[in-house]
Amino acid sequence: MQQQLKKQIIPTLLTLAVSAIIATPTWAAKAPGAEEMWQLILEQRETIKRQNEKIDRLSDQYKQLDSKTKETAEAIAATADAVEQAATGSGEDWYNRSSFGSYGELHYNNLEANNSAGSDKDEIDLHRFVLFLSHEFNEDMRFFSELEVEHSIAGEGKSGEVELEQMYIDFDINGQITARSGIFMLPIGILNETHEPNTFYGVERNPIESNIIPSTWWEGGAGIHGEFAPGLGYDLYIHSGLETNSGSKYAPRKGRQKVGKANAKDLAGTARIKWTAIPGLELAGSVQYQSNITQSTDNTAGKAMLYTAHTVFQNGPFGLRALYALWDLNGGGPESLGANEQNGFYIEPSWKINHQLGLFARYNQWDNQAGNSSDSEKEQMDIGINYWPHEDIVIKADYIKQRFNDKKGQKGFNLGFGYRF
Repeated sequence: MQQQLKKQIIPTLLTLAVSAIIATPTWAAKAPGAEEMWQLILEQRETIKRQNEKIDRLSDQYKQLDSKTKETAEAIAATADAVEQAATGSGEDWYNRSSFGSYGELHYNNLEANNSAGSDKDEIDLHRFVLFLSHEFNEDMRFFSELEVEHSIAGEGKSGEVELEQMYIDFDINGQITARSGIFMLPIGILNETHEPNTFYGVERNPIESNIIPSTWWEGGAGIHGEFAPGLGYDLYIHSGLETNSGSKYAPRKGRQKVGKANAKDLAGTARIKWTAIPGLELAGSVQYQSNITQSTDNTAGKAMLYTAHTVFQNGPFGLRALYALWDLNGGGPESLGANEQNGFYIEPSWKINHQLGLFARYNQWDNQAGNSSDSEKEQMDIGINYWPHEDIVIKADYIKQRFNDKKGQKGFNLGFGYRF
């Protein structure tokens, strides 16, 4: 570029210099001498030299600009690669988008049976140990899993179990709709989705969300969840169902298949609406449809419906939880056992003395054979205390008293320890 500029500028300058000399009136009147001509040549030479230096500076600036342009282009390309890696979930920063967690609880039960049909219970049990693993592929896709060991040791002849309770992917379709597929907790009741020990009162989970709603209850399937509007959420899923039978008196808890080669001849569906527009208040209702609660293994039973409603309220130190659940089973088999209707409810007020100490009382009533005319109703009263030395660590103690079938059941106390992170 520099040589081309010189070739163009130098002849032009010489031409302009000669033309200026010829056109000068003084030239016409008196021709310059040799000394004057030499002086003019020196001046023109100096002018050309300055022009060449200017051209050199422009050339250097051009080179610098060209170098910066290349650096900018390389930086843009590198940024584009980083964005693409983040969007596709590739690259070496995958661990920054992955997280690990755990929760567990240890129980001591000291219960005395108040009738000959019952039995005492003196037991220490590592009730459960759970590991969480999650990963964010990008802003729209996330993975979550939950692996649990129950009762410390599992294997042939052992009391424990190893269970994969959750393993699903959420995919955001838009701001109001998220699709979910895999194994997940059903959106039913209060404890089924949120059951870490530091989040509820009492050593053991309440009997309604064990015997009527068989928590924890997970199934394999797919569906959507999201919000109709701020504070008004919804869930809608199609999934595997229960497989009960007459031998278990069609009890929902004994019908859980846990997605282990689950019989899927008859699928189920669950829908929930949840309202949380007022801070401290949650209202929710769910409906589940089982196309055949025995997976067509019992021709005396058929479809079933589960209805639940609950409220969670917290206003300063005062808290309240209340839940109602009802099963309606079709068929002569459930009706003959009174299992065509199964229901239960509980109400639980609580009081936080401070951020570390809380008291609660709970009344529970349930009946897995409410469709018969006999007194098969069960009751349980709980009173107790929770102590949180840290918000994610809890120590619990409670006293319970039961009444089964118009007779006294067990009574006694429980102690527990739990954590979450």
